[in-house]
Order: sequence, then C-alpha cells, then structure tokens
Amino acid sequence: MSEVPVDWLESILGHRPLDPALYAMALTHSSHSAAGDYQRLEFLGDRVLGVTVAAWLYRLFPGEPEGKLSRRFNALVAGGTCAGIARTLGIPKHLRLGKQARDDGASDSDNVLGDVVEALIGALFLEGGLSVAERFIHRAWGGLVETQDSAPKHPKSALQEWAAAHRYRGPAYTLVSRSGPHHAPVFVVKVEIPGRAEASAEGSSKQEAETAAAEKLLAMLA
Repeated sequence: MSEVPVDWLESILGHRPLDPALYAMALTHSSHSAAGDYQRLEFLGDRVLGVTVAAWLYRLFPGEPEGKLSRRFNALVAGGTCAGIARTLGIPKHLRLGKQARDDGASDSDNVLGDVVEALIGALFLEGGLSVAERFIHRAWGGLVETQDSAPKHPKSALQEWAAAHRYRGPAYTLVSRSGPHHAPVFVVKVEIPGRAEASAEGSSKQEAETAAAEKLLAMLA
C-alpha cells in the first residue's frame, strides 16, 4: 500500500503514525484496491467515537435526562457531522479512490467522508489506545460540543411538533427518486404538511434526505 503523508496525518490527528499502512487503509475506498479498505476500521472507529462522545456528554451535562443527552449525541455522531469534520481537516484530497468513484464524486460524499473519519479513529485506537483516540475526538469535536447551548431537536421531530401545535395533519414523506452509483447514492425526498406546504431535499441516504427536507420545510414555515 503506497505511502500517505505522515506529517499531514500527525498535524490533524495529534499523533505520529507508527504504522503508516494502517492509516493508508483508513483512507482507502473499496474502489481503489482489493487488498483492503476502510470498512473494518470504520466499524471499530464508530464504536470508539460513540463511547467517547457519550461519556463526554454524561460528564459535561450532569443534570440532563437521557432524552436530551441522546439528542445531543445523535447530532454529534451523525454522518453529516463527521463529514463536516473530514472537510475541515482536509481529508477529501487525501482519499484513495478508484477512478470511477472519484469521477462520480465520492470525494465529496458525506457517506464516504464520515466513514473515513471513523476509520481514522479506529486506526488511532488500534495504535495508541483509547486515550489517543479520545484526544483527537475532543479536539476535532470540541467546538461543536461547546457551542451546543441546548439539546438540539431533530428536524423531523420539530416539524411533527409544529404540525400538531398548528392543528395540521402530521408531515408525510415521499421518496421521489434514487440515483447515483452504489458508493455515492443520491436520494430525493419530498415532505408535505397536507393543506399547508411542502419541500424537497436530497441526501446520501433516505434518512438524510428526509431530515434535510424537514429542515427546509421548517425554514419555510418560520
């Protein structure tokens, strides 16, 4: 597996890679090589991220009930959040992609970028243990956690509550289309409050598109 820029990795991870091949794998999409990709590391990193963020929120908000902690947690570990962090760290230009995947826009896919961030966390955990992975997560997610003044409400829940408060029927979601390659699908979803308004949005999963559509409709109704 070819070399990865170790100095860049150290600058974003806060840890000098001892096994560059491990981090190269974390940056490798299945379209690039049959020798190995990030999926197993992503599986591990997802769990490390989850337990780290859960423990962090538990300590930081000692008076909050489980429901509010869950809303904070879900917002922080969401694929879109992880993808945003990947972009901030400059990960897209270092992804190892096959030509077709690159041409199809995989380097800007929330699914791919979110998975790669989690794969890098998995690599950190394997090489340095939980403390090293935690330091990276606390630094990369710190601004997001510290600016959460209150537990965020999921857009779909907020839209449901708006409809109930204004005595409309609950929002109805319709899958309009699914397109794109397997590794970078695009879903378009329409949400409608019957008799009031509707909005459409796209995402890299049906759930992501529904959330984006709900958020868009809420903005229209505000």
